[in-house]
Amino acid sequence: MKLNNIKLVIIAMLVSFTAFNCSNDDDNGSNDPMQQTPPDFSGTFTQEDQMGRPAINTVFVDMADKNIYNVTLPSNQGAAFQTKFQNKLEALNPAHTDPMYTNALGFNAEQFTGALATDVLTVSLVGTTTFFDGTNILTGRALDDDVISTELLLIFGGPAGADNPGLTNDNVSANDKSFSATFPYLASPW
Repeated sequence: MKLNNIKLVIIAMLVSFTAFNCSNDDDNGSNDPMQQTPPDFSGTFTQEDQMGRPAINTVFVDMADKNIYNVTLPSNQGAAFQTKFQNKLEALNPAHTDPMYTNALGFNAEQFTGALATDVLTVSLVGTTTFFDGTNILTGRALDDDVISTELLLIFGGPAGADNPGLTNDNVSANDKSFSATFPYLASPW
C-alpha cells in the first residue's frame, strides 16, 4: 500500500513539473496580432499539397497518386490525371459511362473530368465571382458559395440537376459564423 502511495506521489510530481514547464508561446507573449512575429518565408520550401478547388483532390485522386498529383504543375495535370478522374467519376456515378450523359454544365464525363483534373481556381476579372450560380461557371469563388453541394450536383445531378436527389446536396446551407466585413473576410474560428 505504501509503495502505491509513493508511486502516486511521484506521478503527481511528474505531471506537475510537466505542466509547469509547458508554455503557451505560439503568440510570442502577446495577444495583439500587430505585436506578434510575422511568419518567416525565407528559405527553400517544398510543395506538399495542392487544392485549387475544394474536395476535388480529396475525391478524385487515389492515395497512391496523392504525392505526385500534389507536385504536378497544373498545366500537366490534365494529361496526367484526366483518365483516372474519369474512371473515378464513372465509379461514383455509373450514368457517366454513357458518353451522351451530361451534368448541369452540359459536360460529359470526359469534358467534366478534363476541366477538373487541372486543379486551378479560375477567376473572372470582369464578371460575377462565383463557383457556380446556375449561370456563371467557375468564375471564382465567393466565401459563401456552397462549393461542396455544387460539386455533388455536378457529379450526381445529371443534366437538369435532378438525378440522385439524395446525393446532390451536403445539406449545409450556410457557414455557422458570419464572415468578416474586412480583409481577409473569413469568419472567426470560434
